[in-house]
Amino acid sequence: MHSFVTLFNPHSSTRMTTYATKGMVATSQPLAAQAGLDILKKGGNAVDAAIATAACLTVVEPTSNGIGGDAFALVWMRDHLYGLNASGPAPQSLSIPAVKEKGYKSIPEHGFIPVTVPGAPAAWAELSDKFGKLDFHELFTPAISHAENGYALTPDLGRQWEKDFDKFEGLLSDEQFQPWFETFAPSGKAPGIGEVWSSADHASTLRAIAETKGADFYKGDLADQIDSFSRKCGGFIRKEDLQQFKPEWVEPISVNYKGYDVWEIPPNGHGLIALMELNITNYFQFESTINVDDYHRQIEAMKLAYSGGINQITDKMDMKHTIGTLLSQKCGEERAKQIDEEAGIPKASELSQEGNVYLATADEDGNMVSFIQSNYDGFGSGNVYREQVLHCRTEGAASL
Repeated sequence: MHSFVTLFNPHSSTRMTTYATKGMVATSQPLAAQAGLDILKKGGNAVDAAIATAACLTVVEPTSNGIGGDAFALVWMRDHLYGLNASGPAPQSLSIPAVKEKGYKSIPEHGFIPVTVPGAPAAWAELSDKFGKLDFHELFTPAISHAENGYALTPDLGRQWEKDFDKFEGLLSDEQFQPWFETFAPSGKAPGIGEVWSSADHASTLRAIAETKGADFYKGDLADQIDSFSRKCGGFIRKEDLQQFKPEWVEPISVNYKGYDVWEIPPNGHGLIALMELNITNYFQFESTINVDDYHRQIEAMKLAYSGGINQITDKMDMKHTIGTLLSQKCGEERAKQIDEEAGIPKASELSQEGNVYLATADEDGNMVSFIQSNYDGFGSGNVYREQVLHCRTEGAASL
């Protein structure tokens, strides 16, 4: 089996294709990619490598994902495609009246109120149970090492870290957010590019997850700490919410784009938007060279897909239209006809540009994993419990 990846330089028209015969790992942070590659060298498969990479990313790219985030995976294993949705639900006690009683007109971005059940640790365990070859705890060695011993911030990471610190410094003045600053800005400022950052608490949390295959996070001491901290901070999430959570294996959805089947996880995830865009652009022919008109049509198709997705995608049982309808030839053709020479104004609100990481792995047997891990936005909701780092996410400022 030959793995390959094509790398584009966004500042030029050049590209580089890399080939490998024993497997490959691709992600946004080199230390995390190396973690997955080391697992392949130890005899692990693509799933083992994906778990190691994902766990490492919570340490080496905390500006976009964390232990308290969600996860989605497409797994090609033994010539079959599987989908895993590990996005946790809202706490059972959370309701519109309950939030309004606390004085809010909408869900706040930060604090414990917007925190839903974290899905990432459960996704790691579920993937390992179903497809993994190596012992689960072995996959966490690189992540724990980087958390304990520290690593130097890369330029992109340093710039984003400073940007998020400046944002939090202006917004998060309540005492409950002090542990975040102690953890991610221990010297009173964001660590600079090239500066070494570490977190023994983060390593301790990862070790507990590794040794119990995630059980401690959902049913044990870590779950107790999440419950206690949530109550103290006025949040809704409880240990019972964590105990009841289990990732869902789902049937992937697809469209055929100019002869290629492109696959995504079905709603409540928003991968459907990418398929809706391809379904629209199927009705255009694009030149092989850079062409302004082609870019215009692609951008307009993205606008239509995103605005349609925001209006249509909810929990699957609550969607007004079926996935089949939204990906039908008729729907794609009708939207394609809306694109003319003028740029349209999208009706949907602007989307956040940060907040998740992506990784892909492949092994010598042809198994592959496509994996997304998300905090929703940046460092998430700003909640950190100092005894064990609990980097919890926010679902965003949904209107109530």
